[in-house]
Amino acid sequence: MALGKIKADTLEHSTAGSLDTQYVVNGSAKAWANMDGDASTPVFRDSLNCSSLTDTSTGTINPQFVSTMANSDFVSVGCAHASGVAWCASVYVGGKTTNQMHFQTRDADSASAVDADPADIASFGDLA
Repeated sequence: MALGKIKADTLEHSTAGSLDTQYVVNGSAKAWANMDGDASTPVFRDSLNCSSLTDTSTGTINPQFVSTMANSDFVSVGCAHASGVAWCASVYVGGKTTNQMHFQTRDADSASAVDADPADIASFGDLA
């Protein structure tokens, strides 16, 4: 059975109008993960384009990509919550490479690293 292709520059809905497909391609997350970072071994609950997790220290998790990014200039955003702690935020998402995100969660008050559950992260950019 031969596989076909769909080529389109715009998507059109019968009542909601049309949209340039570049908005869909460029505006969609290329990787995301919902993780339990508070477990003895952090695990994915669900993810897209993530293959495994590396737990490097308290509050620091590095999800690896299945398909790599074109460069390390992609954008990652995240949020997290730690048990018994006020909302904590991903205050550090640097140290990225084309094959992984780097995510650290910290207590919002003390800025100390804490394991978080849930820990959520998404990355936007171009795939290689």
